[in-house]
Amino acid sequence: MNSISYQPLDIIRLPIVNKLYKDFYPAGKAKRDEVLWVGESPQGIICCVRFKSIGELQLLTGMLVQPTFRGQKIATHLLQHAIPQIEQKPCYCFAFKELETLYQQAGFTTLQPQQLPHDLLQRFERYCNSGKKLIPMQYNTQS
Repeated sequence: MNSISYQPLDIIRLPIVNKLYKDFYPAGKAKRDEVLWVGESPQGIICCVRFKSIGELQLLTGMLVQPTFRGQKIATHLLQHAIPQIEQKPCYCFAFKELETLYQQAGFTTLQPQQLPHDLLQRFERYCNSGKKLIPMQYNTQS
């Protein structure tokens, strides 16, 4: 898997990522005001993650690895390469329970919902009320 390169996405390539979301994660859609990081193999973009600015914070969202590439630590490598973005300002994510360990290994700490900043708490509650089973997490800059 060392033939994968990881980098921020040039905004002109946004439609390619949105096709990836449409094919494998229909709830996700990249927007022009988000920062995206991708992993690209000779076959094309195989993984992506988005960073949505919310005031002085950012929310890591929309982590996607194509199904045929899962189980190969690609999400871990993507997060490692995206550390410069993650460390730009306080970074939170709402992880699916089965991905909690992945994010912990990348330096995120599990929070109680009431530990979230107000704007994120409202968003978190909205997601959970729609049936999603999520865990709030925050990147620990000391990791």
